[in-house]
Amino acid sequence: MENHILVVNPGSTSTKFAVFSGGEPVFERSISHTGDQLASYKRVSDQFGFRKKMILEELAKSEINIDDIRIVVGRGGLLKPIESGIYEVNDPMKRDLESGERGEHASNLGGLIASDIASSLPDARAFIVDPVVVDEMEDVARYTGHPHFSRNSVFHALNQKAVSRLFASAEGKKYEDLNLVVAHMGGGISVGAHRKGRVVDVNNALNGDGPFSPERSGSLPVGQLADLCFSGEKSHAEVKDMITGKGGMTAYLGTNDFRDICKRAAEGDIEALGVQQAASYQIAKEIGAAATVLKGEVDAIILTGGMAYQEMNTSYITSMVSWIARVVVYPGEDELSALAYNGQMVLDGTALIRHYS
Repeated sequence: MENHILVVNPGSTSTKFAVFSGGEPVFERSISHTGDQLASYKRVSDQFGFRKKMILEELAKSEINIDDIRIVVGRGGLLKPIESGIYEVNDPMKRDLESGERGEHASNLGGLIASDIASSLPDARAFIVDPVVVDEMEDVARYTGHPHFSRNSVFHALNQKAVSRLFASAEGKKYEDLNLVVAHMGGGISVGAHRKGRVVDVNNALNGDGPFSPERSGSLPVGQLADLCFSGEKSHAEVKDMITGKGGMTAYLGTNDFRDICKRAAEGDIEALGVQQAASYQIAKEIGAAATVLKGEVDAIILTGGMAYQEMNTSYITSMVSWIARVVVYPGEDELSALAYNGQMVLDGTALIRHYS
């Protein structure tokens, strides 16, 4: 009998999942979702059945005996701010993920799908690892300019930490000994200042600040936003959609496919080129800001996420920030392997399992 680990990573524009055995992937799939496919679901939690069914159908086509799965690890979602680590999915966690009280994001589905699949198997447990609400921010970074508001840590913690450790290992060093600026560029964009193993400052990649992304507006002129909110032109829900889901590149060009935008730009589409360059420009600006948090003592700048596959994006950013530190590109994400690595620690009995309450 095998001891398989199933890992599930729902993203805003894709569902990625894999089965690992002995630390190696034996089955892997990545399914992209268009805006049209997801448009019929009012809330992210409504996508639960659609995405779970897709995973189970693909597993059924494989030669994997799903009864051999012992650990199911999902990407963590928008929970209460918590420490970095491994958490077993429990009822309080599921309630918070289902409610969407702290925000709507596809990562909320990770723990829910993991728990549901694990409960249907004879001997499996469900976990999440380094959810997007990992909070290591310094107090000075939380101020906004008005006591009614505070800056919150919502970012791609799993992948940012995974690629940081990958880079450190390649350099023969420890992640905890380095200062890094990491830009995860996907459906959302987060740029984190990593000081000796802790992300001491990072933009809210979901619905707060930072660069605009394929689906999110990022930082907006607050005066103009306030005027719009009270103009009667948009409802509260419509304004929220403008910020998260229908903002950014989707609002400018009607697509969240950065590959298509870069292709159009390369073929001479002036509007697409302007949006592509503006996105790269804003990411570079955010990297510069993170470098100041580290007082210029930056060992490397890491570009990662799906947008890092596009050379016209990475070269533009590099041209703006390479004077700060060496730029290293890890395209895509190492999140499936990171999830599986932590799942293996649970199987081996070496993991510190944290409790969510």
